Amino acid sequence: MMTNFEALKEYLPLLLPLLVAEFALFVWALTHVLTHKTYKHGNRVLWLIVVILMMNFVGPILYFIFGKEDE
Repeated sequence: MMTNFEALKEYLPLLLPLLVAEFALFVWALTHVLTHKTYKHGNRVLWLIVVILMMNFVGPILYFIFGKEDE
C-alpha cells in the first residue's frame, strides 16, 4: 500500500515543472498589470483580481489574451 508521501514523490517530476511554469506566469502577469496603465478591456483593479484569484494558469492567460494592451 502506497502512502501519500510516496505517491507525491512518484508524481513530483511531473508536477514540479508545472508549478514552476504556473508561478512564473503568475509573476509575469502580476508585474505587467502593476507596471502598465492601459488595458484592452477593464482596468487595473479588475485584472489584479482576475490574476490573483485565478492564480492557476487561467487568470494570467485571461489577462494576456483580453487585458494586455498591444504596445
